[in-house]
Amino acid sequence: MNLFTGTRRRGGTAAGKGSRSVLRALAAAATLAALAVSVTSATATAAPAAIPPGLSCDTGKHAIDEYTGFALCRNNGSQTQTFWVHLVCGWAPDVDGNHVTLRPGESGQSTAHCGKIGTGIGEIHVRP
Repeated sequence: MNLFTGTRRRGGTAAGKGSRSVLRALAAAATLAALAVSVTSATATAAPAAIPPGLSCDTGKHAIDEYTGFALCRNNGSQTQTFWVHLVCGWAPDVDGNHVTLRPGESGQSTAHCGKIGTGIGEIHVRP
């Protein structure tokens, strides 16, 4: 059907059916690709981050700013340790927080901030 005149073309039904089946196949392939990306993204962000030995840490996002993440750690070991938070930021580059050195028994916090062009924090890791 011509959208400008409201008239139909004669003799073009075979070509129309063929193009519709191609469009349906493309739509199905695009849907499957989108589902595959969603499933792999969900499993990638669900992977737990390993905390270095000797440290006990709590990680999370800032209560008001979802682009700011933190790692609050306590050194339960017998040696001085240094750690920092690492944020996976989606579309924006990943960032590392300030390096914090803790003596045995001390606690400290490292924070970092993802760029606003990104999709926010996807993962939070504590690095030694």
